[in-house]
Amino acid sequence: MKSPRDRMDILAAYRDLGSYRAAADLCGTTHKTVRRVIERQQQGPPPRAQRRHNTTVAVDVVREKIAATDGRISAKRLLPLARTAGYAGSARNFRRLVRAERDAWRRRRRVYRPWLPTPGEHLVIDWGQEGPLHIFSAVLVWSRVRFVRCALDERSATTLRLLAECFEAIGGVPAVVLADRMGCLRAGVVANVVVPHPEYVRFAAHFGFRPDFCEAHDPESKGVVENLVGYAKSDLVVPLAPDASVAEANAAATSMEPVNFNVSISWPTARAMFGTLFASALVVTLLAITYATVLTSGLDSLDPHHRCWRRGLSPFSELGALLT
Repeated sequence: MKSPRDRMDILAAYRDLGSYRAAADLCGTTHKTVRRVIERQQQGPPPRAQRRHNTTVAVDVVREKIAATDGRISAKRLLPLARTAGYAGSARNFRRLVRAERDAWRRRRRVYRPWLPTPGEHLVIDWGQEGPLHIFSAVLVWSRVRFVRCALDERSATTLRLLAECFEAIGGVPAVVLADRMGCLRAGVVANVVVPHPEYVRFAAHFGFRPDFCEAHDPESKGVVENLVGYAKSDLVVPLAPDASVAEANAAATSMEPVNFNVSISWPTARAMFGTLFASALVVTLLAITYATVLTSGLDSLDPHHRCWRRGLSPFSELGALLT
């Protein structure tokens, strides 16, 4: 068995002389030994066996639970399940595994694109239920102006009535009303495209907005109103008496709207809520001026059901530039 130094001398001699026998005579060995050293050098070192991590036995359990809980489960809750699966390592090493698997799952879960809303452009609506009361919620996306009312059902007539009341409360009509695929507003789905109900189409044409629908089974596409439904349940309906009527719930909702349901700062946009509410109040004031101008100019007969949007005027889109 040649030492590492002898092997290096043999390789150097062979590189200089180019012959097995000449290198063997110079190094004092046989040409067969020189050939074996050269061939071993050309083959390279043997592949190193991959060391098995002690967390390998728990990888499948961790991935399954992370996917089932939408990435919210903690390593502390997963550790007992991993112990049952045969994991015998430390808690610190297991936390590293959970963090790595959670990061990998978030990267391949979905790609988010930031939504930069325009003042008055989108109104998002949704229904929720807490006990016998059905909660209708609407949010103007840019300003976070919120509207909440309660009802006893979620039928089409009830939804359209509350939507019209929402337009009266905010002082105008947005360009787009975004809703999930609620059965009261759709007539069917063709090739994953929602066909609006004819009554909803007539309602939208009357008020001058475009109806839009979210993707199926995707509440994250309208999370701003999903959060409002949660606030309305916890802050409005739950504190009421169990036998509270719809009128009492709506009165409580009206009194809570100025404080905007427990929200003071909009952290994703770093805007103070009072500033956006003031901007929304400015929009409503300018809308009132617009109504008066249209009325005095004789462009339209502004009765309670035929305001300036009957002529295709979009007040929020026209006045949004003044607030940016």
